[in-house]
Amino acid sequence: MTSTRSAVLATLVVLAASVHAIAQETPKAPEAQRFGSVPDARQVFRGSDLHVGGVFPHLTMSAPGAESASETGIGALIPWADRLWAIGYVAHIKGSGIGLYEINDDMSFRLHPESVTGTFANRMIHWETKQAIIGPHLIDEKGNVRTIETLAKHRLAATVRHLTEPAKKAYYLTMEGLFFEADLQTLETKQLYNLVDVLKIDGRVHFKAAHTAQKRVVVANNSYTEKEFLGEGDAGRLAEWDGENWTIIEKNPFVEVAGKNREGDYFGDTLFAVGWDRASVILRVLHKGEWSRYRLPKASQTFDHAWTTEWMRIREAQTERYLMDAHGMFYELPGFAYGGKVWGIRPIAHHLRIVPDFCFWRGLFVMASDQTDRAVGQPQSGLWFGNIDDLWKMGKPTGWGGPWWNDDVKAGETSDPFLMTGFDKKTLHLSHDSKESVNFKVEVDFLGDGSWKTYQTIRVFPNGYSPFVFPDGFSAHWVRITVDKACKATAYLTYN
Repeated sequence: MTSTRSAVLATLVVLAASVHAIAQETPKAPEAQRFGSVPDARQVFRGSDLHVGGVFPHLTMSAPGAESASETGIGALIPWADRLWAIGYVAHIKGSGIGLYEINDDMSFRLHPESVTGTFANRMIHWETKQAIIGPHLIDEKGNVRTIETLAKHRLAATVRHLTEPAKKAYYLTMEGLFFEADLQTLETKQLYNLVDVLKIDGRVHFKAAHTAQKRVVVANNSYTEKEFLGEGDAGRLAEWDGENWTIIEKNPFVEVAGKNREGDYFGDTLFAVGWDRASVILRVLHKGEWSRYRLPKASQTFDHAWTTEWMRIREAQTERYLMDAHGMFYELPGFAYGGKVWGIRPIAHHLRIVPDFCFWRGLFVMASDQTDRAVGQPQSGLWFGNIDDLWKMGKPTGWGGPWWNDDVKAGETSDPFLMTGFDKKTLHLSHDSKESVNFKVEVDFLGDGSWKTYQTIRVFPNGYSPFVFPDGFSAHWVRITVDKACKATAYLTYN
């Protein structure tokens, strides 16, 4: 027995010595970043299998300690050079310790050595020079990073294709309305416009997006405060530039402009722009040089301010599959407008998540976020990985809104089309201030091609109000309202 015990002990000693030798020879995997640690741009944070509901905690992007006393959002995502790139943002370029992140397919990641802490939410692939543009950085096809230093100090909202020299240049739009062009080879930049002056904006500017299509650049400024709600201000803008002249399309807050990144007229090269007013979400569509206007419900009122909208996006999440996030609602969005009409918009789910960007990577649908600022603790944000069809589980589509909210309308005036499909219970609220009865004609477009049919005419007594409940199961793609007398009218729908 004693000899057997001695033999076992000897074996254990040999094994322990072997393990110790291996540990001395094998480099240790670097530890994942911990709160309060100082980030080292040379360090690659190891991957982890730990995830909860599609969230990998070790991929949280946060400034160390209290270096960023504002917020730590994730402004843009882009798959490129065999990895996923993410750019962080702080409020008003206040803070440090975040910037450009690269994530590998084993979920290891690092803060890139070229990182610049700033306020960035722009992304674009420039195929002519084979570079990904994200924040002030240019990333080549091998993952090498360069930084445009002159733009790094600006809050970058968008990068879009150049009108006359697209093979080597691009335009950059800042949140303050400065409009630059940049040479993507030499990194030289030139300021072309201050859009606050050009577009005569009186108020605090907050440019959020831009896109190039149909031989023009379209920009969006989402300024919106109580003044705009009360009708005492109009600092929001949707505007276009043809290379020579700027034209204001609408003086309402707009937060996103998007479409295909391509050259030439392909089925009209449709461009979409999302904004809002106090009544509802506004969807503007540019198709073959002509603007049209639609309205959608709001799924939440928490987005009714320039600051709290963040970057609501329209993206080609998968090839030829567009998703739109607008005022707390995800939608499927058609990529084309046949006959100049938009149909096939379908609500997916309502939510309260701030989603500054989303993309598809390694078979996964990835959502960025802006989750925790200094008001509720250490600023930090994470990524969500899942299946694109998981969006349908977030929350059944509900919302409210309408084409009119105490608006002055003329006799015979017809409202914008308002989305009707994809919701359950539907109630229409009608009111006016006329001393006479007013007839509200309700029309529906169930095909989505502009072929309007009268559904019902509802008579509302002098200075009156009348609700109308649509039958269960009734739906059409669009609904619109017409009045037979001039009045201050409200037509508002509740979907639940």
